Amino acid sequence: MSAPLYDAERDSSTWNPPLDLAIDCARGALARHQGSDIHDDRAMLVAAVHLERALRQLVAALDNEAW
Repeated sequence: MSAPLYDAERDSSTWNPPLDLAIDCARGALARHQGSDIHDDRAMLVAAVHLERALRQLVAALDNEAW
């Protein structure tokens, strides 16, 4: 059984962080996972999920700034 990492209906948020907070969160996720062992499957999965979430928040915050 497989499931997508992101499902728009399931994972949509009505709140998006302000840009400065989204940038801080993205930087934090990068800092936390920069030393992850590429040979550790679990570490790579955790990093991928955290970085994907940070990227989605960053893009949403950028979209909000554009309007």
